[in-house]
Amino acid sequence: MSDGTGSDFGLGTTDALAAAPVSGGAMRSARRGKDRGGRGRGWGPVAKLRRLGIGASWPAKVSWVFLIAIVLVALVGPLLISADPVRQTSSAMLPFGSPGHLLGTDDLGRDELARLVHGARPLLFVAFASTALAAVIGTGVGLLAGYAGGVVEQVLMRVVDLALAFPSILLVILLVAAAGPGTTSLVVGVGVSLAPGLARLARALAARETARDYIVAARLGGTRTPRVLVQEILPNIAGPMVAQVVMTLSVAAGFAAGLSYLGLGIQPPTPDWGYMVQAGQEFLYSAPRLVVLPATLTLLFVVACNFVGDDLRDALDPKGTV
Repeated sequence: MSDGTGSDFGLGTTDALAAAPVSGGAMRSARRGKDRGGRGRGWGPVAKLRRLGIGASWPAKVSWVFLIAIVLVALVGPLLISADPVRQTSSAMLPFGSPGHLLGTDDLGRDELARLVHGARPLLFVAFASTALAAVIGTGVGLLAGYAGGVVEQVLMRVVDLALAFPSILLVILLVAAAGPGTTSLVVGVGVSLAPGLARLARALAARETARDYIVAARLGGTRTPRVLVQEILPNIAGPMVAQVVMTLSVAAGFAAGLSYLGLGIQPPTPDWGYMVQAGQEFLYSAPRLVVLPATLTLLFVVACNFVGDDLRDALDPKGTV
């Protein structure tokens, strides 16, 4: 459906075309092709990412590599590590480079490398699942509020404002404590607590798109509301939303690790980076690796998600609407 944007704001023909919703990535590709002077042509996946502007800076490149590596470790790492991460042995507190234990063992004789590799999966599962839940709830509420307006918008956004009035970490702790510790309650608690922030962004973007001519034409043409929301508005706000969701992933990972540290998250004996920090703090001076390794991996994952989110925002939202 064509979009005659710009007329609502009194823009000329050239300005109206510049203000039109991005469709198919044509404007983004043209802009980045001009900036690079025609470089980056190719048919491979790397060339396609370059044409989109993804991974343009060195921090972004390193963050993408680290994030993909962590996901691969979580998926296939446990299949490649033969050591049992929960099996206790008499070989306690072995140092780095010990035979059969590359990163040593903890106070109960459990292989530290195996625990780090196996501990990535629960943390990433909670982070990704809770972020997906927050994205579905937040985007749905924001889309409906921004499109409907009026009383519907006021009611929905007042509920969102009420949720935002509580500190996110406090809201997560309350929800998880009420449901009891465990993976399911952790996913639901983190997802619900992060949804209001995404709802506010989705509402602002949806309200902007609803005022454009192509949405007005769709409504006057009798297009049903679900179709307008999903096929017309959602594709044009997907760029900023995807970038914000990736940044939300870092917050979800931090919450998951923090709650596991407090004993409200993933329960032992399942290895988890947050719980490993809590269990190893007793030996912070005698064996700092038990704390430094899982804490550093968690920190790097959070930082990488933020850099990747910034990179996606620049690539998918060249107009800077976020």
